[in-house]
Amino acid sequence: MLLNVSYNNPEVTQKIDTAVGNPFGLRERLKQGGIGIGHLVITASSVHIQNFLALDKYRNKCNIELRPRGIIIGFRALLESYAFVIPYWKLNLYKGRAEEYSFYHDTYFIKIQAKAKDQKVHLFIKRILEEKAKQAPTNIDDIY
Repeated sequence: MLLNVSYNNPEVTQKIDTAVGNPFGLRERLKQGGIGIGHLVITASSVHIQNFLALDKYRNKCNIELRPRGIIIGFRALLESYAFVIPYWKLNLYKGRAEEYSFYHDTYFIKIQAKAKDQKVHLFIKRILEEKAKQAPTNIDDIY
């Protein structure tokens, strides 16, 4: 789901909270050691997102925020802020090339750069995968 979050719109906030849950409280943020990472370079994106990113001449960057039931990838284009909202059950995360991660949700995707020396990025991606695994339904093979 791709939403414009530039303005305080209760309907947009409600859509985000319904899809990925309410933001973590201060105590939970401190307990987890932070819930986001910023200044990630976007290397490629789907046509829908690329149309927004092409509006300005600046380097395309994004940030990722964890929520209880998903993630939010935020980016800016001109003076507008956009949120790419992905529930864990719709998230497909790939490591294609050596220094790139891809986040897919239906027909939308964003690829971010993750160099080998950026250990914080790799650890955060690992944390996203762990949270996604926690949210996964129980497999029938696990019952027996």
